[in-house]
Amino acid sequence: MKFLHHIRKPFHIISILGALAILDGCATGATLEGMTTTDYVAPTKHAKSVSVKVGGGQQTSALGKSQISDEDFTAALVASISKSKAFSTVVQGKAGDYELSVGILGMDQPSFGASFTVKMEAGWTLKNSATGAVVWQKVIKSEHTATMGDAMVGATRLRMANEGAARNNIKQGLAEISRLSL
Repeated sequence: MKFLHHIRKPFHIISILGALAILDGCATGATLEGMTTTDYVAPTKHAKSVSVKVGGGQQTSALGKSQISDEDFTAALVASISKSKAFSTVVQGKAGDYELSVGILGMDQPSFGASFTVKMEAGWTLKNSATGAVVWQKVIKSEHTATMGDAMVGATRLRMANEGAARNNIKQGLAEISRLSL
């Protein structure tokens, strides 16, 4: 009888850990929709075209933490530029009047907690495509907090915090660019 008591205790612990793992869920990457800024309209709308290049992102592993991929951040940046009307058009390659390069320099992500605050740092550079001259350059820091009220599952909360930090970074970058005289 004493032997069964010792077996049950580890079984209960394993059961609880298993339930927590299922509740935590698998990691998914930040989405285009979650990173796109929809509530920003550029006060100055540049009548020029721009091409966009993004680097420094990472693919999400199902067993790792949620990440922001270059492709999804590029798509969110392009959609945000189009919605905000910061430039007249976004073009592919180097055919634009300007080239906007954004490098994700770092992401500070929590591992656990009820609220997840993600801090993002990205280097923004705007160049004149014809001359190659740097018109504007800045490191932009942003953050966003997702709470248990946003999502019960930790992996979802982290993805939402990533998306919010990226969305805020894009919004700040476009606000800076809209103040330029191009």
